[in-house]
Amino acid sequence: MTWPKIMAGALAPLALAAAAAFGGISEVKAFSVYVSNEKDNTISVIDSESLKVVKTLKVGQRPRGILLTQDGSQLLVCASDDDTVQVIDVKTWEFVKELPSGPDPELFILHPSGNPLYIANEDDNLVTVVDIENNKVLAEVPVGVEPEGMGISPDGRVLVNTSETTNMAHFIDTETFEIVGNVLVDSRPRFAEFTADGSQVWVTSEIGGTVSVIDPIAREIIKKIGFEIPGVRPEAIQPVGVRITKDGGRAFVALGPANRVAVVDAKTFEVEKYLLVGQRVWQLAFAPDESLLFTTNGVSNDVSVIDVARLKVVKSIAVGRFPWGLTVSKD
Repeated sequence: MTWPKIMAGALAPLALAAAAAFGGISEVKAFSVYVSNEKDNTISVIDSESLKVVKTLKVGQRPRGILLTQDGSQLLVCASDDDTVQVIDVKTWEFVKELPSGPDPELFILHPSGNPLYIANEDDNLVTVVDIENNKVLAEVPVGVEPEGMGISPDGRVLVNTSETTNMAHFIDTETFEIVGNVLVDSRPRFAEFTADGSQVWVTSEIGGTVSVIDPIAREIIKKIGFEIPGVRPEAIQPVGVRITKDGGRAFVALGPANRVAVVDAKTFEVEKYLLVGQRVWQLAFAPDESLLFTTNGVSNDVSVIDVARLKVVKSIAVGRFPWGLTVSKD
């Protein structure tokens, strides 16, 4: 399927330029963007062709983390104040079941095989491991205080959880469910993201204002990235979400109340540019082909759309109140 609605609008020159750069116009499949709205207890569904909200779904209380199953057929939602993970069929929009998540699920991540699911339970200082097919808790792993960030290595062997109050990245063996190492990072770590080759894991520290790039084998920090934005107070620069391109060339870091996304050269670790987005930017997600990057902006109640090739914000999409998490379908 082509994207006629976008081609007719402001993004047409971008698509044509990108196609020309790669030797011709290729077919771009449509996809959906799912956004969790904390205050409205809803999910906004954005269509990639129109870049508009096409459906709003009521879910549990204070939805935060959100992702799709590996086959894309089901949407998983952390209903944090309901102490559950809800499972929704994305074709029928019907609730399929609830998973035994443990108290206050914040963020979660699936094993690369598609099962199990690893859930950060902030109130109980646990990572809960759940078999999503059989609705069974496989393990509960005690971690530091206020766990949130969840990253997993591409081979599925190492899980990284960040604890906001303990200020650590915990490295967990996914076979034994044991912590095999801890790395102290700056204050209030919120997110963990592995590079596609598994050679690094990037951990954001919200209050510390930094990103720690960690060697997951040596479990040592190899680089600490700081941020300076002219006219913005240092305490307002609060890194949360981070996404890294598959080729490992660039990283994008959401900087919270600084209302910016930092563009970082992932080879040199130098900041290339700051992109002005909506207010209080939380999380990020790429389009399937990485041509676009979507951001949730919690205070301005919108999603910003970034053209990755041009490093330019091209659209703002109004969603529900306090958008927090987001995920993107493969097609």
